[in-house]
Amino acid sequence: MTAATIAPTRLRPIGLRLGVRFGLAALAIGAFSAFGAPAQARGPEGIADVAEKVIDAVVNISTSQTVEAKGGGSNTMPQLPPGSPFEEFFDDFFKNRKGPGGGSKGGDNGGGPPRKANSLGSGFIIDTSGVVVTNNHVIADADEINVILNDGTKIKAELVGVDKKTDLAVLKFKPPKPLIAVKFGDSDKLRLGDWVVAIGNPFSLGGTVTAGIVSAKNRDISSGPYDSYIQTDAAINRGNSGGPLFNLDGDVVGVNTLIISPSGGSIGIGFAVPSKTVAGVVDQLRQFGELRRGWLGVRIQSVTDEIAESLNIKPPRGALVAGVDDKGPAKPAGIEPGDVVVKFDGKDVKDPKDLSRVVADTAVGKEVDVVIIRKGEEQTKKVTLGRLQDPDKVQAAVKTDEPPPEKPVTQKSLGLDLAVLNKDLRTRYKIKDSVKGVVVTNVDANSDAAEKRLSAGDVIVEVAQEAVSSGADIQKRVDQLKKDGKKSVLLLVSNGDGELRFVALSVQ
Repeated sequence: MTAATIAPTRLRPIGLRLGVRFGLAALAIGAFSAFGAPAQARGPEGIADVAEKVIDAVVNISTSQTVEAKGGGSNTMPQLPPGSPFEEFFDDFFKNRKGPGGGSKGGDNGGGPPRKANSLGSGFIIDTSGVVVTNNHVIADADEINVILNDGTKIKAELVGVDKKTDLAVLKFKPPKPLIAVKFGDSDKLRLGDWVVAIGNPFSLGGTVTAGIVSAKNRDISSGPYDSYIQTDAAINRGNSGGPLFNLDGDVVGVNTLIISPSGGSIGIGFAVPSKTVAGVVDQLRQFGELRRGWLGVRIQSVTDEIAESLNIKPPRGALVAGVDDKGPAKPAGIEPGDVVVKFDGKDVKDPKDLSRVVADTAVGKEVDVVIIRKGEEQTKKVTLGRLQDPDKVQAAVKTDEPPPEKPVTQKSLGLDLAVLNKDLRTRYKIKDSVKGVVVTNVDANSDAAEKRLSAGDVIVEVAQEAVSSGADIQKRVDQLKKDGKKSVLLLVSNGDGELRFVALSVQ
């Protein structure tokens, strides 16, 4: 990572990848942040034994990449963090080299020739045949990758495979001599407060050992779809990326990947991918060169308090099925929109992230039991998992300009103007013929519906899990729910393309 990505003046911490780019800018960051690192509490006596046992299995990862020079070629000033000790020096140096108007002398404002950019990260050997695990962002877009052993021996490595979703990569090199390898431990057995040891290559200072405790487990920081990090206060910095996090038995329990820091230096908040995740990813990359994740074929959303009240689910939990892929494994198994998945293959599902992770980690083709809640009752469905074909593909809904609000044509309910779907309305709102229900033509700006982001052109398909075809149907269902003492009503809403989602609206 370059210095340009650091924002020390921001008021909130930021997540930083830990790879180190060479150059004066990186050196300035090292000098700037070194004095701010918090002191580490003394750990147990076993730390020295762990370090001595495993340090030769920890390697430095050196990469090079050809990049196009931008701006004023060699006269471009490095981007340094405010307050850097080199900031004033470079400011004066580059201003003196530029002519009137801010351009460089001689009128050279071109980009210059391509140049080599180098970076360093960390990794560790898991097989004496020369198999290394590191982070994907350490080797991403590299033209050349080299592994540097603890004694300084440098060997060219080749890429076996990467998984961008978990930011992991596997490398292979030909050993010049016998190697020491480490094994994975069980990250599920870690407890809060357990001591852990990080070894890596911070700021190009290879073979660096730091220690701390497990601060938290299963941490979701919204950096990816399968977040479940180990949080530790062991000092890790840029350059530690891809390095191992050990328990006191010398087993790898995590791969150091991210830090949160306002300055770029360690403030005691670091994150490691747990070994349980790493081991499964590494096995597949070694076997197939790619990830083959399980696929259930459903779109899911959170079970909010309002939705849970509407579905009689106490306490709120699980993953609400908002849509079912017609070609996915869930369809023939009988899973439907409105079902709430509370258990998958014997594992409890507390929220949508839990379901995403456990499905992805399950073998393709395996038959599993999926426990759902439908209309307040638990049911078990047997599903044979398919394969997620394109995990990197992101499907984003494209919003079109909304037409001017239409006057109410039926009646208002829940702050909505509703109308029976007809040919003219389908054309106006670009609604597919396959979509059935009642179209929203206007939304009261002060209503709960507006807060839940309902908009003109949305189609209400079901109310309280019953199909509706007119505004009168909706009003009847709402009136009945009020009589039953319900505080909210659950709507199944479709956009013009037929993509479904559940929305709970207050009826009070």
